[in-house]
Amino acid sequence: MLSGLLNPTSGDARVLGFVPWERRNEMKRQFSLLMGQKNALWWDLPAQESLELNRAIYGIDRGRFNKVVGGLAELLEVSDKMNVMVRELSLGERMKMELISALIHEPRVLFLDEPTIGLDVVSQKRVREFLRIYNEQHRIVTLLTSHYMQDIEELCHRVLVIDHGQIFFDGPLNEIVDRFSDYKILSLTFEKQSARDFSEFGVVIEQTPASVQLKVPRAKVTDTCRRLLEACDVTDINVQEVPVEEVIRQLFGERKETQRAAAEQKPAAAVAT
Repeated sequence: MLSGLLNPTSGDARVLGFVPWERRNEMKRQFSLLMGQKNALWWDLPAQESLELNRAIYGIDRGRFNKVVGGLAELLEVSDKMNVMVRELSLGERMKMELISALIHEPRVLFLDEPTIGLDVVSQKRVREFLRIYNEQHRIVTLLTSHYMQDIEELCHRVLVIDHGQIFFDGPLNEIVDRFSDYKILSLTFEKQSARDFSEFGVVIEQTPASVQLKVPRAKVTDTCRRLLEACDVTDINVQEVPVEEVIRQLFGERKETQRAAAEQKPAAAVAT
């Protein structure tokens, strides 16, 4: 809807001061949409020729086009792939070419829909590094949707969590953990092997003869660490936050339970009235 591909059934939105679904040329020249599961490049042509077509569509000066494409290709390490048929490129190389295509007209707003989906871990990391560097250099407004928490943790300063059309969190990523996680993870390594029961200190996540991982309430972390150091020969102790992915999964699980409980109570309320 923000890119103008879909019309909303209700409500309002503005992008750069424009109503997106009016699809005015003034807006279309100032944003880009990159979808990880859709191809914008011609399958049977070299990427360079698809980019040339986009240059003509956007009316980009030849000198400016060469400078922008050359810089992006070098940053993404695909300068030697520009004249290869798109269908012969690897998935990671195609995504890099799609990024170049999305950015040749130097948009002010970039929409990214699952930009690393299906990529191997090396390609995912390269794409994330490029997006981070490009954003820092050009200060482009970037809206990213992703199921990969690694994308969000490495790229997003501001996070919105939406459930059934309602925003119930809008703020820095680390605040999600601070607000919605009641626990921290303690990881301990021992000098000697031990079969001790550690359930008195917290919820045991994983235990081996030489180590244990515990889930401990945030308010009790300091006291629990002190007790463990007194009770055991600890060689290493590490305190970590619960992974963001787990916090969000737990958060949505709790919301679904609340919604289900509310739905089950509605018929009784209707009968009572």
